[in-house]
Amino acid sequence: MASSAKTTWGCALSVGLLAGGFVAAPAVADDTTLAAPVELNLLSINDFHGRIDANTVKFAGTVERLRAENPQGTVFTSAGDNIGASVFASSVQHDQPTIDVLNTLGLAATAVGNHEFDAGFADLTGRVTPASKYPQLGANVYQRGTTTPALQEYQLVPVNGLTVGVIGVVTEETSTLVSPGGITAVEFGDPVAAVNRVAAQLSDGTGDEADVVVASYHEGANTAAGLAEATAASPVFKRIVEETSPEVDVIFNGHTHLGYSFDAPVPGAAGRTRPVVQTGSYGENVGQVKLSVDPATDEVLAHTAAVVKRTADADASLVNAYPRVAEVKSIVDAALAHAEKVGAQQVGTVTADITTAFTPDAQGSAPKRDDRASESTLGNLVADSVLASLAAGDRGGAEIGVVNPGGLRNELYYAPDGKVSYAEANAVLPFLNNLWTTTLTGAQVKTMLEQQWQRSADGTVPSRPYLQLGLSKNMNYTYDPSRPEGSRITGVWINGQPLGPERGYRVGTFSFLATGGDNFHVFTEGSNTKDSGLIDRDAWIAYLGGNSPLAPDFARRSAVVQGAPDRIGPKQQVELTLSKLDLTSLGSPANTRLTLSYVEDKGKAKQLGSYPVSGGTAAVAFRAPASLKGGWFELTAAESGTTVRLPSEVPAKATPGSERKVQR
Repeated sequence: MASSAKTTWGCALSVGLLAGGFVAAPAVADDTTLAAPVELNLLSINDFHGRIDANTVKFAGTVERLRAENPQGTVFTSAGDNIGASVFASSVQHDQPTIDVLNTLGLAATAVGNHEFDAGFADLTGRVTPASKYPQLGANVYQRGTTTPALQEYQLVPVNGLTVGVIGVVTEETSTLVSPGGITAVEFGDPVAAVNRVAAQLSDGTGDEADVVVASYHEGANTAAGLAEATAASPVFKRIVEETSPEVDVIFNGHTHLGYSFDAPVPGAAGRTRPVVQTGSYGENVGQVKLSVDPATDEVLAHTAAVVKRTADADASLVNAYPRVAEVKSIVDAALAHAEKVGAQQVGTVTADITTAFTPDAQGSAPKRDDRASESTLGNLVADSVLASLAAGDRGGAEIGVVNPGGLRNELYYAPDGKVSYAEANAVLPFLNNLWTTTLTGAQVKTMLEQQWQRSADGTVPSRPYLQLGLSKNMNYTYDPSRPEGSRITGVWINGQPLGPERGYRVGTFSFLATGGDNFHVFTEGSNTKDSGLIDRDAWIAYLGGNSPLAPDFARRSAVVQGAPDRIGPKQQVELTLSKLDLTSLGSPANTRLTLSYVEDKGKAKQLGSYPVSGGTAAVAFRAPASLKGGWFELTAAESGTTVRLPSEVPAKATPGSERKVQR
């Protein structure tokens, strides 16, 4: 908006925009001869995340089909996260195929997203920006300790006789979403304030000027239910809608991966509205805003807005119809071929199968993978890799690793020679979650384990009523499924020490879990949550390469203990049952015996007995020694090596009647 004349409006007519609505300004009430309105066609995407796959040509065809509606009046922009958290065909070439596709499609400008900083600010400015024919805009990215912009703030795009000014900003939370070591030179300010500052510059009559102003926010609503619901649910989105300058004609959003098209009142301009659009993610949709602009006053006379679904047309027809799509197909074909070649490269070795939990087929045929209700050698190994990847302070300082079973989509098989290819490793973790850390108290860690017994947000039990978490090897616990909900976890140990209810523990996990995925709601209560900037797949492959040959660990990290007392005193008779001692991952041994030991607090162990195991279950009965000098009772299973502490703690100086109650 070039002049304040555009801020004075009469009443406007609004019709629902989700399917492509229409908003018209009133006719000008004088007899001045008006120039014909200029028609603009503003296209936008967000959160493409390097989707170089079977749908990329269709995505390109959708952009070109919408461009063809008004070739001379089209401006194509992005609201950020074009790269990062990308599929293999793009990430294996550091997202160059994605940059090439967007260059080919004539992307005019993009806001930077937080994922543009995954490899650090120096990578963004030294590699990504030079490779991109479109500017990376970050009006709220400043040189640390200053108000000096660290990136280009806006781009002026001449189109159809007008100048469209595109302002880009990124979520202010970026510093908590990427590795701190990569952004030491910059800091992130208020995105709304930055948009308003630049919009004023482009509309003050001096220097660079824009006839139409577009604000591209890599930030957005957290619900698409409606404008009122969205502004009520998110203070950040409320500010974007209600405080963005009236000089801004169109708002594009990103970051929250939602699809919506809202018609929002413009602050300080009674009766005037403007579109607020986000397109979902991964190129599934393209946002389209059509403007009719008075070239004499720069007033927007009417607008329509829609979220347009990606076409399902055959690639061949799109290639034949649009030259840019033909070029995109060549880029995609080359990237997929390269990915296939690289995928055959060896990244590690295994000494035996490392798999998810298997269950026998109902007809007694071959076992079936992916029993998400059971512990597995693969789930625990991936948790170990998460801990190793995030243990460093600059990666989050993780103390334990936790993964959800549904994230494991394939196995690490030994056949035929123990070699693990890039493609095989990639198939285990294909979702491209970022690795995050968060701090949970010991009480919250216990709640996390309790939430393996699933409850949806509305309190109902989902179709999978129980999901078994994979845990790093420094964590183990006991449970009793017969107890009431919320009290089934009977003992938890981390690094050999009982869980401290009030102590904070840094938990490393997938971004999916860290945001409450799979109904592990307690993660949303974590504090100091950080995005390491690492993609799970990339960290996993690095772990495989650095730790090969890898062998399956058949020692369980959880076991069912029933009948154990809350405390054990001298000479006390104890009878209990252990079960779920055998894993069901391929190759898991069937345990045959349990050995009971009493371990003093100084580490000295005294063997007390041995018990047979059948079908993963053992009955244990023993009399405690007459003298207890602190420590614990421990059972070790052969042949898996599973070690189970009894969910009780004995006092350091015990006398009859003075035993301390168990810490649980």
